[in-house]
Amino acid sequence: MSIRIAGNMGAFYPGSCAEIDRMIDHFNGILDEALTDKSVLEAKPRAIIAPHAGYVYSGFTANVAHRILGNSLPKRVVVIGPSHHVYFEGVSVGLHDLYQSPCGDVPVDRAYAEELARRFGLVFVPEAHKKEHSTETQIPFVHHYEPEAKVVELIYGRIDYTALVPIIDAILADPDNAVVISSDLSHFYTLEQAKRLDNICLAGVAEEDVSLLDKGCEACGILGIKAIVAVAKEHGWKTQLLDYRTSANASGDTSRVVGYMSALILP
Repeated sequence: MSIRIAGNMGAFYPGSCAEIDRMIDHFNGILDEALTDKSVLEAKPRAIIAPHAGYVYSGFTANVAHRILGNSLPKRVVVIGPSHHVYFEGVSVGLHDLYQSPCGDVPVDRAYAEELARRFGLVFVPEAHKKEHSTETQIPFVHHYEPEAKVVELIYGRIDYTALVPIIDAILADPDNAVVISSDLSHFYTLEQAKRLDNICLAGVAEEDVSLLDKGCEACGILGIKAIVAVAKEHGWKTQLLDYRTSANASGDTSRVVGYMSALILP
C-alpha cells in the first residue's frame, strides 16, 4: 500500500488526534458563541475555499468552512492546492492508497485519481506531495467532518487557471464529490497593507469576478481561487464569504502579517 506521509504533522498542526479534536472543539465553541444568525451553519456547499497556515493562525478560519462542508456528506473530497516546494509544469495528482493523518489513515480514491490523470493528462510528481502543506493541512479537517469520505490530492505547479476549470467542473459534475480550494492571502505586509490587498481577493470572490482578482490579490493559491470562481459563475452558483483574519489576530504582530479567508460555493 502506498501511503502519502504527512510531512507536516506536528508542525503546521498537532500530531495527536486528541489535540486535533480539542482544537476543533475550541474553534467551534468560539464560532457558536459569536454567531447570532446560525443559518449559515446549515448550508450545503459544493466547494469551499480554506487557508493552509498553521492551525494556531488559520485553523479557525479553515474550520468554519470545513464544518459547513460536512453538511453536504460528500463521498469523495478533492483537495486542490499550490506547490510551495517543487517546481513543475501542470497538475500533479497523488497516486497513493492512503493518506496519513493524526486520527488514522484516510483512504485515497486511487481509481478516481487515475481516471482524472487519464482524462486530463495529469502527472504524478512524488516530490511535490512529500511535504506540501497547502493540501495536507486540509486533511485532518476532512477526516473530522467527513470520516467516511475518500480523498484525492491535486497539487498544481506552473499552469494557467483556465486549465484547472474543466478539471474542477468535471469533479463537481458528480454530486458525491466536493472540492477544497486551498489558499492563503497576502504575505508579510503590514496589517494595513495586507487588509488593502486582501480586500481585493475578498471582493473578487464575493462578486465572482476573476478580472478583479488580477487587480492586486496576492493569494498564493490564486489560480485555484480563480478557477472555482469561474466554475461558480458558469453554473450560476453563489459564493459566500465566511471569515477573514490575519496572523496578527493570533500573534499580535502587525508589522508582517499573512491573510486568511474562507468561503463557500453554494448551488
